[in-house]
This record gives sequence, C-alpha cells and structure tokens, in this order.
Amino acid sequence: MKRKYLTAALVASGVIAAGTAGAVNWNPGSWFKTQAVASQAAGGTNAEMTTAAAGTAPAVAPVAAPNYRAIVQRFGPAVVGINTSGTSRTAARNLPPELGDNPFFRRFGAPDADVPVRGQGSGFIVSSDGLILTNAHVVADVDEVTVKLSDRREFKAKVLGSDKETDVAVLRIDAKNLPVVTLGDPGKLAVGDYVLAIGSPFGFEQSATAGIVSAKARSLPGDGHVPFIQTDVAVNPGNSGGPLFDGTGNVIGINSQIYSQTGGYEGVSFAIPIDVALHVKDQIVATGKVSHPRLGVTVQEVNQGLADSFKLGQPAGALVSSVQPGSAAAKAGVEPGDVILQFNGRPIDRSGDLPAMLSFAKPGDKANLQVWRGGKKIDLAATLTAAKEVVASNDAGNGASQGKLGVAVRPLTPEEARAGHLRGGVVVEQIAGAAERAGIEQGDIILSVNGVQVDSVDKLRSMIDKAGKQVALLIQRGEDKIFVPVRVG
Repeated sequence: MKRKYLTAALVASGVIAAGTAGAVNWNPGSWFKTQAVASQAAGGTNAEMTTAAAGTAPAVAPVAAPNYRAIVQRFGPAVVGINTSGTSRTAARNLPPELGDNPFFRRFGAPDADVPVRGQGSGFIVSSDGLILTNAHVVADVDEVTVKLSDRREFKAKVLGSDKETDVAVLRIDAKNLPVVTLGDPGKLAVGDYVLAIGSPFGFEQSATAGIVSAKARSLPGDGHVPFIQTDVAVNPGNSGGPLFDGTGNVIGINSQIYSQTGGYEGVSFAIPIDVALHVKDQIVATGKVSHPRLGVTVQEVNQGLADSFKLGQPAGALVSSVQPGSAAAKAGVEPGDVILQFNGRPIDRSGDLPAMLSFAKPGDKANLQVWRGGKKIDLAATLTAAKEVVASNDAGNGASQGKLGVAVRPLTPEEARAGHLRGGVVVEQIAGAAERAGIEQGDIILSVNGVQVDSVDKLRSMIDKAGKQVALLIQRGEDKIFVPVRVG
C-alpha cells in the first residue's frame, strides 16, 4: 500500500518546493408533474405516475444550484495571484548508491549551493486599502512577494505577519479603493452545501472550481489549532491562500491543503475557516504576532469499540491519548484515558471539536473541562498557557527551549522510550532557525550530540551551549537513525 500524504497545495514553480445566490423558485406541483413525465418516458406504470402526480412528497426537496457566474463576476476581482522569490540551498549530490533512493537521506544531504526559488499562490483582498489574506506557507522563507490583481496591475507586498500554526498570513499593498470580498459565517455551513474556489492553480489566474462541503471540523496531523472545512472542490498547486465561497458568495474559508498520493488534487481538499483566519489576522494587525493557547493533550476519536470499553452511552467526546508534562492539562489533573465531554460547558461530539473551541481562546483563559473517567463524570479546571510556554516549561525539568539550536524539546515519556527501545533522548516539539535549515522536523528524537548521549533537556542545553559553530546530532525518525550536521547560531 502506498503511503498517503497531506500535501500543502502550493508547489514552487521550477523547484517543486515552489454574490448573489441563485433564485430557488421551487413549485411542488410542477416538480411532481415533471417526475411523472420522466417516469412515463422511462416506462413507469400509470400507478407510479399517479402517485407522483398526486403529490407524494420526496424525502428531500430539490434545490437549484448557486449562481456561480454572479459570484465570480462580483468577487473574482478581489482574488489575487501571489508570486514569491527567494533562495534555497541544494542538497549534496553523489550519495552512495544504496542511499540514493532513500528520501530520508536525501533530505539530510549537506547543503552545497544557493539557488533561486520561485513560488506561486493565491490570496484575497479583505479591505479596500490593500489588506490581503493568504496562507503562511505561500510566503514562508521568501525574499520578495508580488501581488497581481485581476486587472493585471502588480504591487510589491509587505508581509505584516504569518502564523505557521494556522497557516494564515497577512499582506499589505500600497493601493486604495480595491475590490473586496464579503465574509461569511462557517458556523452556518453544513455538509452537502455548495462551495466555490477561485485562485491560480498551476498559474492559471482567476480559475473557478466548485463542489460541496464533505465534512466539517476535520482535525489533521500537525494542525491542532484548525478545525478544517473538508470539500471536494478541485484545489491544486497555486490555489493555496485563495478564498472558498459559500453558495451566496460569502468567503467562509481559505484553501490550504489537499490529501494526495501524487501531489495533485485527488478529490479531497481542506480550507481554514474564515473565523479562525480573522482571529489570527486581528492579532497580526494589532501586535504583529499571534499567541495560541495550549491545553497540552493529544486526543483521538471515540468509536463504538472505545465507547464500549469506557462504558460510555454512545461514541462522543475527545479521548486523551497523552498529556504533556507540565502542561495546563497536566496541572489540572487530566490523565491519559480520560474522555473530554465538555469544554466551558460546550459539548464535544467529535475530537475535532476541541481544537476548534481552543482556537478562539487566549493564553490565560480558564477552561472548565468535564471528563469521563472510571465510569463517571468529573469536573476539572485548567488555565490555558501559551503554546511556547508549554513546550519551554521547565517545571521540575520537564522541558526547555534551545535558542542556539532553534528547537523546543521535551523528555521522552516512559511509553515512548519503551516503544522505541531507547535509553535516552529528547523529542523535538518546535523547530526554527538552525535546526529547521538542517532538516530537523517536529517529532524527531535527538539521541546524541557529537557522539555524547542526550538523556535530559538540561544536558542537551549544556552541550549546545558549550559546542562550537558545528554540531552533529544523532536523530531518530520512525525506524531510521542518522547523524545530521547542524551549524548553530
């Protein structure tokens, strides 16, 4: 079975790192007459035709499709193309033949040259004075951003800020009296509703694709802050950052990711709800940065088997599979195996509901949790912390942030150590700077520094502080181990 990947829908070109609703005038009598005629044409019996003509109501009334033409004509001018440029380091070549086809080793090849990188994406104007929303991954690690309007005018854009956690970025161009989109309420969206995307797939500007909402509040690996809107709208490289419209022409999401085995659209795409994006935008415009709350739990869906095991009346809630040491949840007394049923009095039906509720909270907010434990309900109170504070918390030596290396780490849990047959190591929680440039990823386990075993957060900090400009980290990722050279700042 081929491995499947969640792939950001932006591919840098040349690098592969690159309103108005349609009227619904439904006349039951005419519809049943049409069905009777259709039945007769298909060979239906007189009885069947009589039943249809008599007005036996169908299970679901037919609904006219939205006026996509009107939506594109009215709001297409507010959709922009985004071109980026920058530089990237190529990986070393001439690897041994036995390693040449291993993507893990290719990823960690030593850099040997800077090469120009160009990328494409989409965005949309939310204020007439030049404020634009797009994806963070569209403008990540680039030197220059150019915005192209539908009338072919081009502007150099300033990145006011971006947030990797939600994949939202805010740009500004020096222009006035620009066309803008209207913003909707994702909370009113339902599975089966019509939706429309406009963007620049593969550089084809002002391209429109349509479909329906196929799921809501979808939680994806590595994206715990976003309750994604899942659709079957065709989204391809270059669509990233473009708007997702509802059937009345309101923007209810930002197209962000696809689920793909090939890198192209295969029937499932994901959009960031616009209310989440606006929450991020407001913080960036006001302060230039974004602060996320962290509860500090990993949760999974409760199926029927798990509900039976925990003696729940029905599959519901968010099952806690792990609790971060020193986190808000740990201090509140949350334990692995708890099922979170309510967050501040709001019921949690699916596990994806929890990050959706957290996305609108702030660090320092109180969170009243109702959990199911041992066959009964228990009320717990937590104080949400900032995301970095959880990872960097050093209460009783539970975690630390490594400035020179550019990683935030935590100790291995006993379960992780047993599963990996490890005697030491620390888990990478966040990456930036030197570590990110070297190819280290979230979830990697740092086993040693320059051949000396790492058995605690404090030891890693000490070794990095004493190291020179270059260190060799022994990394375990899945079943693979490899030394990674890192030039530290």
